[in-house]
Amino acid sequence: MIGNLKPLEIVLIIAVILLLFGAKKLPEMARSLGKSARILKSEAKAMKKDDEATTASKPTADPQSGEQTAPRTIQAAPGDVSTARPVNEPNRTTQS
Repeated sequence: MIGNLKPLEIVLIIAVILLLFGAKKLPEMARSLGKSARILKSEAKAMKKDDEATTASKPTADPQSGEQTAPRTIQAAPGDVSTARPVNEPNRTTQS
């Protein structure tokens, strides 16, 4: 569809965008879009690393339920994989 646009139509679309958002807002919007793209990229890398780590590590066995669970981690900030640490979860006890 974009290949069917003529140069005059493209210029008109750009002019409408400039009128709607204003010349001052466009650089700000581009910066926020770039920042969002960087965050998305770092999160995708972190998820890929986390997935590789969980498949490479052996799951730990839960002695009470007999199920095997992988260790869980908490990240300090989105995209910050250098400070990820294991979570100490309380042991579940059932009372009869």
